[in-house]
Amino acid sequence: MHQPETSSDWKWQIANQISTRGQLEKFIVLTNAERAAFEADIPLSFAITPHYAALLEHPALRRTIIPTIHENCVGTGELADPLGEEDHRATPHLIHTYPDKVLFLATSFCSTYCRYCTRSRMVGKPTGTASAFEESFRYIEEHTEIRDVLFSGGDPLTMTDAVLDELLARIRSIPHIRMVRIGSKVPAVLPMRITDELCTILRQHRVWLSLHFIHAAELSFETQAACRKLSDHGIGMVSQTVLLKGINDDTQTLVDLFYGLLEINVKPYYLLQCDPVRGSAHFRTSVGKGVELIRSLHGNISGLAVPQYVIDAPGGGGKVPILGSEQLRWEGDEVIFINYEGKEYRYPDPEEGRHSRRADCAIKNPIQLIKKD
Repeated sequence: MHQPETSSDWKWQIANQISTRGQLEKFIVLTNAERAAFEADIPLSFAITPHYAALLEHPALRRTIIPTIHENCVGTGELADPLGEEDHRATPHLIHTYPDKVLFLATSFCSTYCRYCTRSRMVGKPTGTASAFEESFRYIEEHTEIRDVLFSGGDPLTMTDAVLDELLARIRSIPHIRMVRIGSKVPAVLPMRITDELCTILRQHRVWLSLHFIHAAELSFETQAACRKLSDHGIGMVSQTVLLKGINDDTQTLVDLFYGLLEINVKPYYLLQCDPVRGSAHFRTSVGKGVELIRSLHGNISGLAVPQYVIDAPGGGGKVPILGSEQLRWEGDEVIFINYEGKEYRYPDPEEGRHSRRADCAIKNPIQLIKKD
């Protein structure tokens, strides 16, 4: 579909965000199952930029964006808050899990919502404004052990230049803060947001970007240009890729993505086991599959392109690098591992047989299942 010239303006993209089935059908032909899913009581809102909608002819991207009835199937071990963030909430906007770093939830808005989102419990819902951040700044000032602040949400790069500049200047005014990061999928879904003005702000405040890419099909001409612009302004970039069943869970797909990222100066950083957020069973591979894939990468790709394979320990144990099956043990439906504190954590491991049995329940009674959470 031809897009008007104003589609190169990021504010136009957000103002024309696609959020209904009818709007989406102007871009692609939906299957009967996809159409039916829009009528169900799905837990996460649907929204996508016109730019990213134009990429949905690719089946891998399509599956991560268009709702499915399987989202209403709550499998064993799946939670609305799988990482236990609410148990570590220090202020309305601040999650303090690790001793020396905090997660600053600056916004609940994303220009595009991924169906496997860890924060589906909160994204797309109203949140406080920047004027309510002062309590969080004071908390960081009082806790001098904090050295690293990661802004996330939602997607902070959807905020205006003025708000971002003020936010970053305030955090940089705290003497013990040594690292400032922003987690974002904007270069993939809203690349026109990466303006010279934004790059100047990010460089001024010495910000690292932790970007979200899941497939080489996301590396459009506009996305490559956006990342090169960031690089030309001296802004460091790493990527986090969620391992997704049937989407990027084969060696060649990951090789293509990671080399593609290196070519635009984005360092592959994490290959993340998909978090057990409710309704995610159809996205999650087994942990054994993840170990197999990371081993295969070491033999098929430059060392610089190999990310760490990690599980974010359910309940708030932090990210645990998985180097091989020898650090894992299985008990029934769970895989057990030790985090950086020496504590034991359990991840619901979706063996293929169990996986398919759980998927059936979404079709039988989706509304009842979602209310049982």
